[in-house]
Amino acid sequence: MKTTAALLVQTGAPLVLAEIDIPALKPGQALVEVAFSGACGTQVMEWRGDKGEDKWLPHCLGHEGTGTVLEIGSAVTKVKAGDKVVLSWIKGSGIEAGGALYAWGEKKVNAGGVTTFQRHAVVSENRLSALPAELPMDLAVLLGCAAPTGMGAVYNVLKAQPGDAVAVFGTGGVGLHALMAAALVGAMPVIAIDPNPTRRALAPLYGASHVIDPSGTDALAEIRKIVPQGVDIAVESSGVPAAMELAVNATRQQGGRAVVIGNARHGTMLSLNPSVFNQGKSLMGTWGGDSVPDRDYGRYARLLGVGRFPVRNLLSKPYALEQADQALQDLAAGTIGRPLIDMSLRG
Repeated sequence: MKTTAALLVQTGAPLVLAEIDIPALKPGQALVEVAFSGACGTQVMEWRGDKGEDKWLPHCLGHEGTGTVLEIGSAVTKVKAGDKVVLSWIKGSGIEAGGALYAWGEKKVNAGGVTTFQRHAVVSENRLSALPAELPMDLAVLLGCAAPTGMGAVYNVLKAQPGDAVAVFGTGGVGLHALMAAALVGAMPVIAIDPNPTRRALAPLYGASHVIDPSGTDALAEIRKIVPQGVDIAVESSGVPAAMELAVNATRQQGGRAVVIGNARHGTMLSLNPSVFNQGKSLMGTWGGDSVPDRDYGRYARLLGVGRFPVRNLLSKPYALEQADQALQDLAAGTIGRPLIDMSLRG
């Protein structure tokens, strides 16, 4: 069986649309017909080569989506043919079956445990979760990365409480979910910091009580005007080292906590004055918001599905798979919140 995929063949170059052969399933793998794929800054970094040397070229892309299981390999018990599922890079229960190796003529195409820039994908069992009833398939792509990473950072890592003062640095897809999580828990104020005007305009719709443009002002001074003692918790989701430094500096003494989500470009460094730790502040990292798919995805779906926020507006006008390269360009330019690739469209 063949399928169509948008492949990364060379970093810094356009994606290549190709017909590839689907391999036989190994134990612990499932064949999924992809309905929708999202994309995030990680794919932009891979595409640009910002993560350093890519030793896996050519390879498939995409780590968040939704689809329908067509076939399962031996030993798979979590899903069955016909199940509607969320595909996510965050590992849940089930077998870790590794990646797939597709054929493209005489060439081999690498793929990780989950890829979604293709009409059909071989996926490891532990990257699949049942599609929650609260969300349709297009909106549920948010459960593959943005929601668990952003909301999980607020709930699982920072453990936000009602009345906490919160700052979110970077209001792309992940940052907007962090804003929603903070607002839903009753945090106040909720401050969004982003140099991109499109993203700043979105922030109040998703829970921000204050918005700051760091390119035109001293962001730390502006935060201190709102919360003189500093915020209780800060989320950094831009991947910019200067924003990571700002995040921890923006927190209060004796208990302020900041978490770094964003991926920095290969070779960049973070510089901090060690006195922040003597002040009793904490700087933490996270892997997907410390989310556990089988525990958390249903909860995130319920929160997104209650209608308090215009969640659908997070997603772009749908792109066809043939337009995946344009989707990454638009995401990199910051003109959209989160791209949505609809496999039913033809470009």
